[in-house]
Amino acid sequence: MTKEEYMDMYDVVGVAMEVYNTSGRGMAEPIYQEAMAKEFKRRDMKAEREKPLYTYYKDELLDKIYYADFYYKDFVIELKSVEEVNSEHRTQLFNYMRITKQHRGIHFNFGETSLHTERYLYLPQYDIFVLLNQDNYRDYINQE
Repeated sequence: MTKEEYMDMYDVVGVAMEVYNTSGRGMAEPIYQEAMAKEFKRRDMKAEREKPLYTYYKDELLDKIYYADFYYKDFVIELKSVEEVNSEHRTQLFNYMRITKQHRGIHFNFGETSLHTERYLYLPQYDIFVLLNQDNYRDYINQE
């Protein structure tokens, strides 16, 4: 991941923070999704809303289509508005990252007392997802 790619994730967190600070917590997820779409547009950030994610088996297209809340600069953004994030919520994001073969994803939860944000990096060679935080993100930025 380049520093610019990391900063793109940081910019999206700024969009979500603005929506959370303006709208508050605990409303229905579609309200936050629409508000984020408007905030992306205000900031001239070209995020795709409800992007279809096609699945394949041995290079053959499957009927099942998933929809990511947003897709921005080659990463997946998933929104929730629940009391607490659980492993099923994270698994949804992880599956979307695998389907799209994208190495970056962000999960937001608007249902907690403060905006809950998780930034992930997918390392396909190990099939693991790394939660990026202030202590480790520099370890995953390419030094060019």
